[in-house]
Amino acid sequence: MRYTGPKARLCRREGANLFGSPKYQKIIGRTPNVPGMHGGKRQGKMTEYAKQLREKQKAKRMFGLSEKQFRNYFEKADNSKAVTGEKLLELLETRLDNAVYRSGLAMTRMQSRQFVSHGLFMLNGRRVDVPSMVVKPGDVIEVRASKKGSPVFKLNAEEQGETYDVPDWLKVDAKKLSFEIVSLPEQKHFEALINTQPIVEFYSR
Repeated sequence: MRYTGPKARLCRREGANLFGSPKYQKIIGRTPNVPGMHGGKRQGKMTEYAKQLREKQKAKRMFGLSEKQFRNYFEKADNSKAVTGEKLLELLETRLDNAVYRSGLAMTRMQSRQFVSHGLFMLNGRRVDVPSMVVKPGDVIEVRASKKGSPVFKLNAEEQGETYDVPDWLKVDAKKLSFEIVSLPEQKHFEALINTQPIVEFYSR
């Protein structure tokens, strides 16, 4: 099952801003201890298994996936001819909801998932509502015409500002509220907070 509790608790547990929103960064800064009754106590040295588990949990939660979904992505990556860890991150990055997040049209992955689920986007001219759809080079994603006047996109643009750095595997047209997939993401584009080696070791046990 997907976690539906307080998001700040997960950020504190993993010691990282998993969801992108500035408010979680502030919460981590104010309350850096692990949540729970004994969270304030200094923890002993973590076992290798514990380190692997924490890295897997962090990645899974960052992309908002269930255990079954995340394991399916890992198995698909492991069965490919590519390096498992790199392929895993490529598969996660090319989810439609993540691409919307990376384009800057959504502030967080949670928001982008909601946008897609509610059918706010068109993929190559067709309305879509499946966040896990895979995007590929040549795909064009655009906010539906009837939703372009929604104030949320204007607010997001103002919040992101001109300093938002769109990865170069995407080409964004801010005026049209659209973007194109120009290439597959490469290692330099992958989520910097995720170390895939412990994840590979976790599932290889």
